[in-house]
Amino acid sequence: MTSISPKIRAGWAAALVLSLAACGGGGGGGGGFPTAAGSTGSTDTGGTTTAAKLSGVAATGAAFSGATITVVDQTGSTVCTTQTDSAGAYACTLPASTKAPLVIKAVRDDQTFYSTTASAAGGTANVTPLTTIIVAELSPDGNPASLAGAIQTNPGAVTADTIKKQTDELVAAITPLLSALGLAAIDPISGSFAADGTGQDKVLDSISVSVLPDGTAANIEITVKATPADDGSAPLSISYSTSSAITPVLPTVTASALTNTPSPATVADLFTRLTACYALPLSQRVNAPNDTAAVTGGPADVIAPACRTLFVGDDPSTYYNNGNTVGRTASNRGAFNSLFRPGPTGLVWDRGNFEFVRANGDLVLSYRWTDTAGNADNDTIVARNVGGTLKLAGNGNDHSASVRPFSEHRDLINTPNFNSYTTGYNINIDNKTDGSGNPIFSKVLVTAPDGVVRTFVPQSGLSYLVVMKDDGVTPSGSPIVRLAGAYQNTATAGNPADKELGLYFVGTQYTDAQIAALQNQSVWTLEFFDTSNASVATQKYRTLARAQSVAEIRQLAFVNITATMRAGLLAETDIATDGASIYGAPSQNDPNNVDFSADGQLDAWTVPQGALAPTSLAVYGRAPFGSTTAGQPGARFNDSTGVASSARKAMVFCSTQGSSDKHCDNTFGQQYAEGTSINTVELWARNARQVEISKKIGFYKLQ
Repeated sequence: MTSISPKIRAGWAAALVLSLAACGGGGGGGGGFPTAAGSTGSTDTGGTTTAAKLSGVAATGAAFSGATITVVDQTGSTVCTTQTDSAGAYACTLPASTKAPLVIKAVRDDQTFYSTTASAAGGTANVTPLTTIIVAELSPDGNPASLAGAIQTNPGAVTADTIKKQTDELVAAITPLLSALGLAAIDPISGSFAADGTGQDKVLDSISVSVLPDGTAANIEITVKATPADDGSAPLSISYSTSSAITPVLPTVTASALTNTPSPATVADLFTRLTACYALPLSQRVNAPNDTAAVTGGPADVIAPACRTLFVGDDPSTYYNNGNTVGRTASNRGAFNSLFRPGPTGLVWDRGNFEFVRANGDLVLSYRWTDTAGNADNDTIVARNVGGTLKLAGNGNDHSASVRPFSEHRDLINTPNFNSYTTGYNINIDNKTDGSGNPIFSKVLVTAPDGVVRTFVPQSGLSYLVVMKDDGVTPSGSPIVRLAGAYQNTATAGNPADKELGLYFVGTQYTDAQIAALQNQSVWTLEFFDTSNASVATQKYRTLARAQSVAEIRQLAFVNITATMRAGLLAETDIATDGASIYGAPSQNDPNNVDFSADGQLDAWTVPQGALAPTSLAVYGRAPFGSTTAGQPGARFNDSTGVASSARKAMVFCSTQGSSDKHCDNTFGQQYAEGTSINTVELWARNARQVEISKKIGFYKLQ
């Protein structure tokens, strides 16, 4: 879209990808704009001069509480830094020297929102996903992070007129939703509201928004969280670019499709109750003789009312998720098995976010958990509204699987010219085995949103099923359907698919524009077949976000291995022709484990600003040569461990997947067998939108 003032390119563009969820959970309600504690800015009124005060609410439907607010003026000076309160409110006293226009940024964890105002005289400037769209439209390269730099050389890009133009276009685009909610036109930036599920906040509760910069523009999607006719129904959404000449308008929205939208307070209450349950000692949560040792048990062994009442019917036996009921087995399986372990005591559940409604009315919520050591991760859960209170119901699926967008940086330390970015979807299907260690599935047919069917099969040694290549005969060794890839070095000829033959890429790779046109809430269908090749279950999965384009991934910050760690890996892996790290004979004194740390137990990786800290470390490789089939390379395997978000090194131990898995040795306890090779290490995390961020460190060499 064209602004009144010609757009110029900013001298810098922050490598930041925004994935903005506009919906309920977490934080409190309330109105008004009290001055937040800890704010900085001018307090000198200059005698009789009245100080300019800028205030507003940061919200995604839920209050964006505990966020850092930064206000930058036309000169590039930071004229205010403060925190939002429990209601998402902030207030600043602006210095007399403040020069308009201003750009306001709200940051909390991996989520960032923006707003702007053309006045230095104070007033209201809310910060929401909708205001972020307006800022993206005003930014010369579509990246809202660039506007603060751009106004230093072109302040005319942000005036009352240009803001109004972009606001009017945005409000026109969502008018069908406003009509369904019985609302007149809203003013996202300067309109007063509270994060309480009413008025303008109800709009935020009813949509999810993504703003994904790609280096030249931003790709925007607005999705309405309407109840679908069935779980396979396409979402109500619009997608467009900041470079588009016209902003599309949402399709018709009916009021009845929005009746299942929970209020922020209702969502927050569920996670407050979960936190209260986990605040209890182990022996008060479940039948346990003490508070220090994990126990096994089932639904009936959950004894605390604070925990039992979390579930539908106040009965944990009603919960069914991925083939599991509430409980814990000796192998640590079971839904909510954390209730039966002492480590999760004190777990805090928050950042609850309403994502979408299932056809049966159940609600899919995203959330964050944080343990007592400060480690955190993001996940989703299914709840049911029972008389105004959310109760845990489970997804009702018989088998464990997930479908998530996947953004990857492959760092090939021995052949760096072939470092690459890839994008797609991780179709993670649990390679479930029977009592003898044999897979229970012969295959799983996965139907993508475009109707293409791909076959996934089990492989010995791997914890997940892998996608078959398009020849229908060759397993790829990976569960990831890669839509596109590109070398990091744009001067490197060709495509990663030409050389990374163990990976699966679609036959005709998607362009960035085709990926940008995908819907965030895409629906995938998985049909499971047992070993007799009979269909035993069909499950549907709706994503929260789409795959990112390669151009969007290039804007991301990824975790990096340290220079010392890289040097050590280069020295170790260059010995082998193919670059793999190969284990010698098992040892009692120096066991064959993966000690992923630099020499001297120094840190193995660093987390740059804007990057997600890894929460999982995985290793990939092959069992000893000839151990699976005489004269042939050993079967592929993967092992992994969870890592604290504050960790910068970790250990991985060998773990067998089934009876035919030969990559472990039990001579001196479980460790890697002689001849087992490791060729790749993965540092993995997922953001609040359930996008998986993967950094692969490959030891193998491409020619």
